[in-house]
Amino acid sequence: MLKKQLKTTGVFRFKRFDRKSYSIFNSLHRAVTIGVLSGCTLTCAHAAAMTPRDRIWVETSADSIPPTELEEVVVTASRVDLPLNLAARQVTVISRREIERSPVRGIEDLLNYAAGVDILQRGPHGVQADVSLRGGSFDQTAILLNGVNLTNPHTGHYSFNIPVNLSDIERIEIVQGPSSLVYGAGAFSGGVNIITRRDTVSNGFAKVEGGMFGLFGAEARGACGGGDFLHTLSAGYKHSDGYIRNSDYNIVNLFWQSRFRVDGAGLDFQAGLNDKRMGANTFYSAAYPDQFDATRGVFASVRGETGGRLKFIPHIYWSRHGDEYQLFRDGTPGVPDWYKGHNFHRSDVFGVNLNMQYASRWGITGFGGEFRNEGILSSVLGRPAKGVVGKYARSDNRSGISYFLEHNFILNRLTFSLGGLLYHNTAIVDRFSFYPAVNASYRFDGGVSMYASVNRATRMPTFTDLYYRAGVHIGNDSLRPEYTQSVEAGVRYHSRFLSSSVTAFLNRGENLIDWEYRDDDEKWHAVNLPVGEGLKTFGVETSVSLRLDELFASGQPFRSLRVGYAFLAQDYDSEKVVNNPVSMYVRNYLKHKFTVGLTHDIGRILSVSWNFRRQERAGSYVRYVGLQPGERVSFSPFSLLDVRVDGRFSRTDLFVSANNIFNVTHVDFGNIPQPGFWLSGGVAVRF
Repeated sequence: MLKKQLKTTGVFRFKRFDRKSYSIFNSLHRAVTIGVLSGCTLTCAHAAAMTPRDRIWVETSADSIPPTELEEVVVTASRVDLPLNLAARQVTVISRREIERSPVRGIEDLLNYAAGVDILQRGPHGVQADVSLRGGSFDQTAILLNGVNLTNPHTGHYSFNIPVNLSDIERIEIVQGPSSLVYGAGAFSGGVNIITRRDTVSNGFAKVEGGMFGLFGAEARGACGGGDFLHTLSAGYKHSDGYIRNSDYNIVNLFWQSRFRVDGAGLDFQAGLNDKRMGANTFYSAAYPDQFDATRGVFASVRGETGGRLKFIPHIYWSRHGDEYQLFRDGTPGVPDWYKGHNFHRSDVFGVNLNMQYASRWGITGFGGEFRNEGILSSVLGRPAKGVVGKYARSDNRSGISYFLEHNFILNRLTFSLGGLLYHNTAIVDRFSFYPAVNASYRFDGGVSMYASVNRATRMPTFTDLYYRAGVHIGNDSLRPEYTQSVEAGVRYHSRFLSSSVTAFLNRGENLIDWEYRDDDEKWHAVNLPVGEGLKTFGVETSVSLRLDELFASGQPFRSLRVGYAFLAQDYDSEKVVNNPVSMYVRNYLKHKFTVGLTHDIGRILSVSWNFRRQERAGSYVRYVGLQPGERVSFSPFSLLDVRVDGRFSRTDLFVSANNIFNVTHVDFGNIPQPGFWLSGGVAVRF
């Protein structure tokens, strides 16, 4: 089980407590947890509206940052919000303008256009996708919505079941590399934070679209209020009959936000529901084309923020995710006798954190703590429950508590942050660990800046990693947490018409969790990579963004050009390749990814967006023929081109999208074919 001694793996660790010391720690644990809860309750009771992010630095740092250094975009790449040009980390920002012009129908499709992001889709348009950063697995990426960590402890396959529509999003921030200090212990290889729109006046929006394969979609969004309060509500529905057999889907999103503000203090409520029902042809095993998955996720959160030099920012959140997985979809003929029924799961996450920030002439200090409880009820995952609850005969539960401290020195041209996260999880007896983070950036004249960082992070196994035992998959309840250490450095340039960056990084992972295929029993086994086989991943990421309308004289049609490239390499030797030829996650990394985006006008009304990507994946998979395993093959590289044409009028937009216009055959996961050419179009109205 997890409750065992852990070996030192390069992460700073405290020695084993004696019984008396551990009793003291438990008392402190409870006291801080109660304190965080009390602080949240008291602070929220006195807060009345959300302080806008673009005012944070005006209020707290005017004495330490020249006004010319302030940027409009404020990002969450540290425990305190910083303007993008002051951030000492590699942060990719996808703006609302890019979102509106992209030929996509889901957040996952949109992230495909970022060179440093690996999207492995089982189904398109938000059906299901795994999001990986810098060669990490989907379980190692933290997914957040307005700072609420919605990462699913059951399995990362469901972490992107987020109840927002594309029209709700203001921007997406992608923080690359270990980010435990920023987003919590689970941000092993980075985090994706989705920021929704912060309307200031009442408005409305509606969109309807349709296309090939029975595609239909509708969105509606409205905002009411202004000044000291604002309420927004959005709803969305997506449907398709499917591009191959048993790939139909129905997706419903509901999202609500309310913000109140009085005398510089604020209170922010949000809640949402995501409901999916989809044919899951070969999703989890290529031998079974009649799989089906029905999921429902709900969440709610309350966030407060006070003003002044010493800010209190409490946050309380809860999320629940349930799913029904059918290996044989209801109504499938000829179900074998050995199939005993569907799998049912329900995971719950409750968290409370208190972030305090103090501003001085030397910068901003962030400090506080967080308590997070994760539990699951299941028909197959976990330990035998004391009493059967409905369809759930098994369960498990664990809690994590963390304390963090970070100071950001902001001295004219230099930004230097130093901090760490102290973390304890109840699944690990008598242990707590320290994860330091050091980040620095220096800004030269002419828009050039350099940055470097050293970070450490950890991740607990998911409940699927620990307990899933069905068919050809064998979980492992003795899995240990995994750890990573990362060093990165880069340079970036920003001017009125050009933004560019180059980053190089080296990650070293220990105890990495993977599912590996064994020829002896022809099954997948959850394992920690053997001690001593610390996996090194080296990578380079580069991007160039040109505002062509600013660079050239007016009257020419071109608006913007984006080019990105990411390269990854691992250091495993030939012996490991022979002994472990098929890896489900760790060794199936995206080796090369090249992206290009071009936007231009046609006349005064039409605009066109072209998006090209080429990618090459390392690793291999067992190709199935006639629902039976066959030869082992390597992933094939592929290139895709998407285009969208928009006709913009005063309050109405007409659009047509063509995805994979050359009808390229390709896979992200072995044996799950992705869509070929797909044409759609629609109309959007603003009022």
